[in-house]
Amino acid sequence: MDSTQSAVALSSGGGGGGSNGIANPQEATSTTSTPATVTLSADDPKQNLNDVINSIEKTLGLLHQLYLTVSSFNLASQLPLLQRLNSLVSELDNMMKLSEKCNIHVPMEVLSLIDDGKNPDEFTKDVINSCIAKNQITKGKTDAYKSLRKHLLEELEQAFPNEVEGYREIRASSAAESKRLAQAQSILPNGDVKVKSEP
Repeated sequence: MDSTQSAVALSSGGGGGGSNGIANPQEATSTTSTPATVTLSADDPKQNLNDVINSIEKTLGLLHQLYLTVSSFNLASQLPLLQRLNSLVSELDNMMKLSEKCNIHVPMEVLSLIDDGKNPDEFTKDVINSCIAKNQITKGKTDAYKSLRKHLLEELEQAFPNEVEGYREIRASSAAESKRLAQAQSILPNGDVKVKSEP
């Protein structure tokens, strides 16, 4: 047995992988190429997610092949059945390794919706509607405070016109100073200024 044959035998079951000693060169190729793919994409979360998605799709394909093999099982299809089971186990192991590099948190509400047979997009729609409602409440409060401030200034101006004028001057100079500081902080290292568009 030369070195390539022993490598195939080891990767397909001779090394204690639980594959009953069935040599499958395709598995050996995928096993040797997978670690390289995983180590290259360890820094990119989007690539990690794509790797997991590809592994899930491959697992679904293997499950379909396994279903076809089992549904038409006879004595002659025992070897392909074992090969497909081994492929499924190795792909599930690969999926588990890839998923460890993916840091995704799914809200429990989404899982509950899926368990109930509903569309998980309903969760997103509910969250957005809730945010819109809270935004409207906050906007109403802000508008009420602005109206109160305007009304108080009008009343104070009638009672204390000199003090209100002094207050407005102090307020204008304070606003100009804050604007100057904000512009000074927004200067980029190359000398350019960040431009913030006002709504």
